[in-house]
Amino acid sequence: MSQKISQFTQIVTLASGDFFPVIQASGVTNKSIQVGALDQRYFIVASGNFAQTTANTALASGNFAQSTGTTALASGNAALTLAASKGDVTLAGTQTLTNKTLTDPAIIGTTLEDIFTITDGAAFEVDPGNGSIQLITLGASRTPKCTNMVAGESVTLMVDDGTAYTLTWTDATWGTGGVVWKTNAGAAPTLNTSGYTVIVLWKVSTQVYGARVGDA
Repeated sequence: MSQKISQFTQIVTLASGDFFPVIQASGVTNKSIQVGALDQRYFIVASGNFAQTTANTALASGNFAQSTGTTALASGNAALTLAASKGDVTLAGTQTLTNKTLTDPAIIGTTLEDIFTITDGAAFEVDPGNGSIQLITLGASRTPKCTNMVAGESVTLMVDDGTAYTLTWTDATWGTGGVVWKTNAGAAPTLNTSGYTVIVLWKVSTQVYGARVGDA
């Protein structure tokens, strides 16, 4: 098998079976060449990989990495480590961010909201963690709860009353005295006898507020 040796100071593309040098502390003897006080160690990089590193790097096919420390990336991942002074990093493709804080984000296009169907029960939960739009079809008159809503969260709830069933909103998980209604003169909405009744619920401090949306 033909093998190439290439020394570089910037990110390059290496074909399958190629070698590239990695500068590492002296004392490494495995596949290394002594160069002054340092060893120069060679690793095989799979086709399509990009790497610039000063320490051991294990890369699966299709990965991209620039690192100054040990890096192990699973197939299909991308990593770029930069000092703050190097500027912003732009990621291409679909990304999943969990528990991140976005400060004054500019959103282009419509935000996709989760739609969740609640399983009916005597004290079913309205949990924002399940989605910002939630549907429920009542199998009997119910007293719902809202155990997991935190201040600043909101849910649009679409209620199908089933067969003229009702909802009682007085559970303590909604706040003192239950939901505080900001429509219908402060009274809980009467559910439509057909189709959905749309209700918006939101939490401020320790209290959940609610409002009916429209007439149907």
